[in-house]
Amino acid sequence: MEEYKENKMGTLPIKRLILTVSLPMVLSMLISALYNIVDSVFVAQINEDALTAVSMAFPVQNLIVAVQVGTGVGMNALLSRQLGERKEQEARLTAANGIFLGILHYLVFLVLGFTMVEFFFATQTSNPQILAYGKEYLSIILIFSLGQCIQITYERLLQSTGQTLYSMYTQGVGSIINIILDPILIFGWLGFPALGVAGAAYATVIGQTIGALVGIYFQQKKNKDLVIDYKQVRPDKETLREIYRVGIPSIVMTSITSVTTYAFNIILAGFSSTAVAVLGVYYKLQSFVFMPVFGLNNGVIPILSYNFGARKRERMVEIIKYSILYAIIIMLIGFVIFQVFPEQLLSIFNASPEMLELGIPALRVISLCFLFAGFGIVCGTIFQAFGRGFMSLSVSVLRQLVIIIPLAYLLSLTGNVHAIWWAYPIAEIFAVILCSINLRVIFKKFIHPLPEEA
Repeated sequence: MEEYKENKMGTLPIKRLILTVSLPMVLSMLISALYNIVDSVFVAQINEDALTAVSMAFPVQNLIVAVQVGTGVGMNALLSRQLGERKEQEARLTAANGIFLGILHYLVFLVLGFTMVEFFFATQTSNPQILAYGKEYLSIILIFSLGQCIQITYERLLQSTGQTLYSMYTQGVGSIINIILDPILIFGWLGFPALGVAGAAYATVIGQTIGALVGIYFQQKKNKDLVIDYKQVRPDKETLREIYRVGIPSIVMTSITSVTTYAFNIILAGFSSTAVAVLGVYYKLQSFVFMPVFGLNNGVIPILSYNFGARKRERMVEIIKYSILYAIIIMLIGFVIFQVFPEQLLSIFNASPEMLELGIPALRVISLCFLFAGFGIVCGTIFQAFGRGFMSLSVSVLRQLVIIIPLAYLLSLTGNVHAIWWAYPIAEIFAVILCSINLRVIFKKFIHPLPEEA
């Protein structure tokens, strides 16, 4: 009876399990990537300055996601391990503390929305039109970010027990509402006032808030494996420490992208605002390639953590093997698209001749990193699932701080903006080398010592 009742993450065949758990999350990530692109597509119809302002806002938007997703990684790794070990009461406490952290993080972003937005843009540009657009857009995103914080938290709670179909619905509903509202609020369709870039921001936060409500509904009504006691939504020191032990390295790791993008924006602004817009467009486009891999990872973390908690050695080996294979396939497809169709991709954003001249070689050079990134992304997830977030952090620090920013600056000294893009693939090669070393340590320390299954 005990075996019969075991969660599917400990019993289903691995290939089927990864696809079953990850595909809904991959689809939800693709929907998320779509609405990110749609935002910029509509904003680009206003003018290039509006597109540049939204591109400059990306580091802060990524920071919100980094904090919540990183916390969710820590929460999920702990939750799934507790469920695999049949510790239901501890799992409920972990879930409640995850909700508490979502609310706490929102309060921090609320304060930043009122205090830091103008300074943030002033450090990147002196163009008064870009400054006005940026302040208008980012203030709304930060002040009304509660929906995003809660939505991501509940998506992770559903994912922790393999309820990824409901997680997909949660993100999908919010994304579709955002897509529908974008043209209505930006251009003033259906009798609404034309709000411009503010309309794009309002469409985003409304979609996130509705997505959060949908996530709460599914968690309460459909997730029978994890019942939350809301009286426990208060800080528990030991639980918070365990969540952040894995979560903080993940937060820092993802936040480094914000630092990198911010630094690149400053470097590129020395050439032209169009170069900044090109980088922003790249990040929107590459999300269609990276988001499916992140969706795969979101499925792999609870699966791997559960089987680690259940001490199932052979299943862990299979999970690692197939997740790396699937990630590499996804990234290869993205690489081919970026190499063959860069002009068509840029034209989606109403690209000017100058943007096409800068953007076509940029997309082709930067996408070389796709050949290596799939392996590195999955390895980072594997390290986190085994509670070794520092390994993921070390790879991100090497790639995005130690190598890519100094290298981009040195390449900018050539006076050729096209040279700067080579910093991306060069940094990724170093990351793959370090990931391979760390993965060998994981196998030696955690997997090989486990007894073979009968």
